[in-house]
Amino acid sequence: MTKKIQSALISVYYKDGLDKIVKLLHENNVEIYSTGGTQSFIEELGIPVIRVEDLTSYPSIFGGRVKTLHPKVFGGILYRRDNADDVETAAKFEIPSIDLVIVDLYPFEETVASGASEDDIIEKIDIGGISLIRGAAKNFNDVLIVSSRNQYDEVFNILSEKGCATDLEDRKRYAKEGFGMSSHYDSAIHAYFAGIDDGGNFRSQKQTPLRYGENPHQSAAFYGDLEAMFEQIHGKELSYNNLMDVDACVKLIEEFEALTYVIVKHNNACGVASAETSKQAYLNALACDPVSAFGGVIITNAKVDLATAEELHQLFFEILIAPEFDEDALAILKKKKDRRLLIRKSVKTSKKQFRTLLNGVLEQDKDLSTETANDFTTVTNIAPTEEQVKSLEFALKICKHLKSNNVVLAKNGQMLACGVGQTSRVDALKQAIDKAKEFGFDLNGGVMASEAFFPFPDCVEIAKNAGIAAVVQPGGSIRDQLSIDYCNENGVAMVTTGVRHFLH
Repeated sequence: MTKKIQSALISVYYKDGLDKIVKLLHENNVEIYSTGGTQSFIEELGIPVIRVEDLTSYPSIFGGRVKTLHPKVFGGILYRRDNADDVETAAKFEIPSIDLVIVDLYPFEETVASGASEDDIIEKIDIGGISLIRGAAKNFNDVLIVSSRNQYDEVFNILSEKGCATDLEDRKRYAKEGFGMSSHYDSAIHAYFAGIDDGGNFRSQKQTPLRYGENPHQSAAFYGDLEAMFEQIHGKELSYNNLMDVDACVKLIEEFEALTYVIVKHNNACGVASAETSKQAYLNALACDPVSAFGGVIITNAKVDLATAEELHQLFFEILIAPEFDEDALAILKKKKDRRLLIRKSVKTSKKQFRTLLNGVLEQDKDLSTETANDFTTVTNIAPTEEQVKSLEFALKICKHLKSNNVVLAKNGQMLACGVGQTSRVDALKQAIDKAKEFGFDLNGGVMASEAFFPFPDCVEIAKNAGIAAVVQPGGSIRDQLSIDYCNENGVAMVTTGVRHFLH
């Protein structure tokens, strides 16, 4: 099923990297059809090209809305070379065989994201391009479809190695990617008209196979463009579990403007700290739970400098994510060959979350609510001090991103301990207190944050006895007054937010 390319149709919006393919086709005597800007681009390379208008005997009309929509174009793509009737019809109507289609689509999503007018957005809905992709992909037995500039390098290598020929496996794989491109594009258009976030259309996005899922017996893949979000500058490929922890890291670090380090293990933070310097923030985060930090994933919102890198290098960790690295810091961190180092880029992500379960899918808005002092309502006789308010804000940012039931203990820009994923909030608090004591923290004057209300006063009583001086929680229990009364009787400040942050 190897087929030599005799003719090609090329019509693209993005021309970067196209020149080497065009030159290769010309060197192999491939006849090239094109139109508009792509035709001019090819002609500027000094390579002969046949105008689509000359093939169809129709000019580009309606402001370029109709250029390739013609039987001589689509017939040349779709007719079956092994079907005698198709071959006869093609000959009768002088329809040329088109064996390669290189086409991309108008930048619809980019135009929407730019805030352009509706007229401009509508004009970026591609009609001819999407039809060419679908037609060529449907006839993969005979035609190779190249539907993205991201494929140019690989296509060039394939054609170079095979003498401008393709085999069925190549054509079928690129057909799959073409239909994926078509699906994603149409879904983006639908989302625009429906006024919705299209984050759930994951299968139309780029697929990256993973070695396995959560466990070696589970197959897995990532759908999306990781390269748009991160530049991996060192280490082996990311695994399924790595990506889960990276996601948890990114969500949590986005809560902080101050210089902060976060350490995550199994999707939960085991260390969080903000400080004046990168080194101190990292050391304070590590001190939270140096045992759990072993093999964890670390993220910061600051440049990693040499002093911090020297401390980081002493810990075995899986991944370090930062906006940038000093060169001398990289020289230290790259000494471990498997250690993954990622530069995080600024990229817009979906505001929706999706989860498969039972025989369907759950959809919800992401929890983007972050409560600050302006949202606090003091419900006790004494109010938290200014420093306690800062600590309460800090702790609340963290507990929002921990598995329920959870509590966070904090003081002076440092998480002292947390209890996570417990069926009882009392157990979560006891876990946190035990952790804090294990690693030598003094809880006196510290604060406690809870992602959900206290149905009984037992948690505030246990916290008070451990030294906690102020508490933040959403409130909303019919027994709220019991916890408030205990705090009033024992000199503990409590504020409520009215916003619950369950995470399961």
